[in-house]
Amino acid sequence: MVVAWVFVGLVVGALVAAATMMKKSQALREQVSAAEARARVGEALHQAAVESLERERADHVEAVANMEALFEATSSRVLANSMTQFNETQERILRERDSKLKDSLGPLEELLAQYKSSLEGFDKNHREALFDVKTRAGELLAAQLKTQEETSRLNQLLGRSADRGRWGEIQLANVMEASGLRANIDFDLQVTQSGEAGQRQRPDCIVKLPNNTTIVIDAKFPFANFEKALASESPSERRLYEEKSASDLREHVKVLATKSYWQALDFSPEFTVCFVPSDAALAAAYEADANLHTYATEKRVLLVGPTNLLALLWSAAEVLQRHAFASNAQEILRAATELYGRIRVVAGPLAKLGKSLNDSVSSYNEAIASVESRLIPIARRVRQLDGATGAKPIDDLKEITSSAKKLDAPKWGADLGDPELALQSEIIELEAYEEDGDEEVEGWGARAE
Repeated sequence: MVVAWVFVGLVVGALVAAATMMKKSQALREQVSAAEARARVGEALHQAAVESLERERADHVEAVANMEALFEATSSRVLANSMTQFNETQERILRERDSKLKDSLGPLEELLAQYKSSLEGFDKNHREALFDVKTRAGELLAAQLKTQEETSRLNQLLGRSADRGRWGEIQLANVMEASGLRANIDFDLQVTQSGEAGQRQRPDCIVKLPNNTTIVIDAKFPFANFEKALASESPSERRLYEEKSASDLREHVKVLATKSYWQALDFSPEFTVCFVPSDAALAAAYEADANLHTYATEKRVLLVGPTNLLALLWSAAEVLQRHAFASNAQEILRAATELYGRIRVVAGPLAKLGKSLNDSVSSYNEAIASVESRLIPIARRVRQLDGATGAKPIDDLKEITSSAKKLDAPKWGADLGDPELALQSEIIELEAYEEDGDEEVEGWGARAE
């Protein structure tokens, strides 16, 4: 029984379970159906969404394409406008820059043009200068060759004492010419004179100064040892010959001192100028003999080279020029004094001429008064007659109211009442009359011829 009940319970439980299961299955089927329906709806929605997405994607692609096309067109237009503006701006900037650059470069161009012109001129001058330099170089070379020839010939000539003396005379003549003094006027060369004891002397040059003052110049120089000193290559040998040259010059000074050229000349200072034709020779002599200058001064001999002699002669030329100016000034003063005296003498005739002019004016005024009071009234009455109506009227006669200016005798330094001045005036008038008479006679003679 129990088993039955158990069985019944199992059956009932199975039925209940089956019923429950059926309900759950039904619910599941419904859920599945609902899920399938939802799935179909979701699929449809998904499909719709996919289609919508595809459409949106296509629209997006189209929009993007349109936007790209629009952007490209806009970009091209903007770029074109920008480029146009940029080009215009750049062109304007370039024009402004060119204008400013031209303004800035204008002076530079002018300077460049001037520089080019100057460069061309410099190049031309350079070529001319180069040509001139070449010409001068050729001339210098020719002169050098000629100098070498002259030096060689001079060395040959200076081997003899007479020729050495001649060289000194030539150098002296050159210095005299450079001094500005006039030959045979301001100085004489190779003048022969007699010494104090009657011996014959011939100084090389005598310079003439104002007041009959003269300066004697001797141009003889012992050249032999100095020439050997120049030709020496050894310093000790050169020194030896320089000392010998100084000794020769000292001996020459001694000889000049015995000649006493100034004693044969009036107003000549008691010294003789010894001209050494070379400053180098004189300097070498002073270096070799330190007491040579003192010795020559004590012997009343002045040792000079070309430079010192030229300075001395320039001083002499200045003295002569100032003396000439002073002489001219004295002549001008004498002429001015004579002119003043003549002007003073002329004052008398001028005073007489003024008095004569005033007398003539007075006579003229009296004649005018007489004519106006006696003749003109009658002449005017005659003109008023019928037969003289065509006659021209008589002009009014005017008196002369001005008179000759009175001579201011004190200004002329003359006394018009001085008999001597009157006599001198009469002499001047007589001389003028005689000159006029001579001219008339000459004129008559010329007409007679």
